[in-house]
Amino acid sequence: MARTAKKPRAPISLRPGITFDDVLERLTERGRPCDRAFLQRVYDFARSRHGDQKRRSGEPYFTHPTYVAYILADLGFDQTCVAVGLLHDVLEDTDADRRALAEAFGDDVAELVDGVTKIGQQAYVRRDDAQAETFRKMILASAKDIRVIMVKLADRLHNMLTLEHMSPEHQRRVSQETLEIYAPIAHRLGMAKVKGDLEDLAFYHLYPRQYAELEAKIREKMRGGEELVRRVEQTLREKLVAAGIEAEISSRVKRYYSIFTKLRRQGIDISQLYDYLAFRIITEEIKDCYAALGVVHQSWCPVPGRFKDYIAMPKPNLYQSLHTTVVGERGQPFEVQIRTREMDLVAEEGIAAHWHYKEHAGDSRQAAAGDPNILWLRQLLEWQKDTEDSRTFLTQLKIDLYPEEVYVFTPKGDVFSFPRGATPLDFAYRIHTDVGHHCSGARVNGKLVPLRTPLKNGDMVEIMTSSSRQPSRDWLSIVATSRAKAKIRHWLNTQQKREAEAIGRRLLERELKRLRVSAKKVLDGEAMAAYVREEGLQRVEDLYRRIAYGKTPVRQVLLRLIDDERLTSSREQQPGALRRAVDRYLPFGTGPVQVHGEGDLVTTLAKCCGPVPGEPLVGYVTRGRGISVHAEDCPNVRNLLYDPERLIEVEWARQGERSFPVALSIETEDHQGMLAKLTEVIAKESSNIRNFEATTVEPGFGIVDLVVEVKNRRHLERLRRAIRGVPGVRAVARPRAGARRARAAG
Repeated sequence: MARTAKKPRAPISLRPGITFDDVLERLTERGRPCDRAFLQRVYDFARSRHGDQKRRSGEPYFTHPTYVAYILADLGFDQTCVAVGLLHDVLEDTDADRRALAEAFGDDVAELVDGVTKIGQQAYVRRDDAQAETFRKMILASAKDIRVIMVKLADRLHNMLTLEHMSPEHQRRVSQETLEIYAPIAHRLGMAKVKGDLEDLAFYHLYPRQYAELEAKIREKMRGGEELVRRVEQTLREKLVAAGIEAEISSRVKRYYSIFTKLRRQGIDISQLYDYLAFRIITEEIKDCYAALGVVHQSWCPVPGRFKDYIAMPKPNLYQSLHTTVVGERGQPFEVQIRTREMDLVAEEGIAAHWHYKEHAGDSRQAAAGDPNILWLRQLLEWQKDTEDSRTFLTQLKIDLYPEEVYVFTPKGDVFSFPRGATPLDFAYRIHTDVGHHCSGARVNGKLVPLRTPLKNGDMVEIMTSSSRQPSRDWLSIVATSRAKAKIRHWLNTQQKREAEAIGRRLLERELKRLRVSAKKVLDGEAMAAYVREEGLQRVEDLYRRIAYGKTPVRQVLLRLIDDERLTSSREQQPGALRRAVDRYLPFGTGPVQVHGEGDLVTTLAKCCGPVPGEPLVGYVTRGRGISVHAEDCPNVRNLLYDPERLIEVEWARQGERSFPVALSIETEDHQGMLAKLTEVIAKESSNIRNFEATTVEPGFGIVDLVVEVKNRRHLERLRRAIRGVPGVRAVARPRAGARRARAAG
């Protein structure tokens, strides 16, 4: 399609044939220190490396790095940043490597050029809002120095200025990427001028017909509005002088892409757009801004709801200004922006302007609360206040936008964000649950790595799968995302339920076989189905699981399913047979605790808390070790019970005299005869000492760790009171296993 629109104005008036001397001159004009000999070496190195390379336009390729360096000099960056602009393509397009750059110009320059190169190698593939935001974050998080982003923006700006030499498809792709990625980054950094130029250039290439129509209509409107502009400027100038306010006044047409998006958003035609004109008043002090606002509102009628005070409440990117819309003499609305000279520079150049006005760096209004992700941007002025040398300031200026996130690529080019510390296993579960379950390995940037390897920004991750691979409990310690943890836990729970169902069925089948009853006939019969319904269960598998977990005794099921006479004749042998069946599939140990209401399932006392008779208990069905019994206040069991079905009621069994080992930790004064007093008291309370260890912690103070035998909770409490009564004893406590191990390790 032939374009009828004029090309958008260049963001910087780059006259044809920009030379190295032009770069040096602009750098000096912007007040930046300039080491001509250093920059000459950089220029000669880059030019020799690029050699006879040509651009698509036929121009020598090196005109591009020269223009990029000029843009950076015009933005006011230091000579290091300008040098990186000259060198930014040598690693990608020539035979130079990072070591050669470091040897020639230092590690700082080499690191910056390497950072720009890496950003350029990232491909933005899938175009949607979520991917665009993630890709932008990835670029910002990948850059360690703000100058990397600045060079990349300058590079993109010049590429957009010369895009007409590329194919139509390439123009559309680069323009779309500019709108979705690079213009928003410039906006986030407060660089309104660069953002506007990028958007207008992209608008021209993406929508040439709409651009041409809009430009023609705006030009037509401006022909009729020139008189309005002249009268408004004259009125403002006269009234501001009368009010004693020193100010500069300028007017402009709003950005074409900004107008275009507003028309689309509001669904209106250009004929219905009235506030395409904007006037800007630049004052010396903040108080003059508010005084000028009063003059504007006294001269024209303000539009209700269109006043914004961004001075008192700055935007997150530090933009400050007063905005108001008023109606002119002939009903023509126009916008007026009022701000100080410093605010205007920050509004136009954003991050690039922050080292031009040091004397105002401590203005507390610029530290207003805002987006925490760019808190570092709000701190720039404070940092600069303490840094006299702007070059040092720039060197120290590191990006820390998204410290808690990493951004990685799929082999197809999609970008995913993860919390820092995430691993390839997290990535696998992000792709698909089945990919995670069957993950057998991973390649990061083409190299095989362990699944627990932390991912870094810009990594390209490829997952290998195997149908035989399944999740294990160890995977819970590898993954960092809640999504992956939940998927792994769900799989483990499902597998445990299936195993429990199989165990419960086998227990029933074994008992039925012993009774010489057809297991298939009973388990698949109507009597079993009726029993399941009466118990309020959904499936027979639920019953099998309850049997395996010890919640439904096998005898109870048999009483409902088997002929009473046959069951009675074998009742005397049943406990022993059931015990053998249980021991075969769930090899439990023995202990003084029984499952509530059932004596067939044997239990073991947990060593971590060592419960004694009289203490409230909690039972937990383990895999392969039976029912583990913990004290109710034991912290370990609460961490285990993520599956409620594995919780089971237990109670102390009625037994004769029996002793239980209990660990005690005694804090004492360290003096002669203390151990003898302790052993004497323990003996008087009819308790035996199984293990004994004394340690001097500090001069005059010691810890005695021992294991004693007690009959029940009352016996334990009597013993503790007796020990506390010994002179010199400071405290007596029952340490948990973790605490004992920690002290032993210390």
